[in-house]
Amino acid sequence: MQVHAALITLLNVLLISAAMFMVGRARGIHGVKAPASQGPEGFERAFRAHMNTIEATVMFLPVLWLATTYLPVPAIYVQIAGYVWIVGRAWYLVGYLADAGKRSAGFLVGFVAWLALLVIASWGVIKALIVA
Repeated sequence: MQVHAALITLLNVLLISAAMFMVGRARGIHGVKAPASQGPEGFERAFRAHMNTIEATVMFLPVLWLATTYLPVPAIYVQIAGYVWIVGRAWYLVGYLADAGKRSAGFLVGFVAWLALLVIASWGVIKALIVA
């Protein structure tokens, strides 16, 4: 199971890297010089999509690894939730870059996957505390 959590973590790093590249590209297209974080709407959408993905990652990775470590359910559930989160965040990024109003579906998919991992991780940690 840990190999899937490791792969999901690597995919997350690639996703953040792609978002970072999109911000750099938007800087060039819109002429926004670093360290500015404001500019035309196209740049700000790329910037916020990147920042929001980093913020979501801070919440995602701990629950992914806690759910993997304190596995109270079949591993496939954790794997599915992890991969679904990656797909949801990628969908979110693409949607946000196109139009801020198109980010909601990807956000919802990622949020539901994160919530599932939070429940699984919490259940596993509580179960381990009770047994210990």
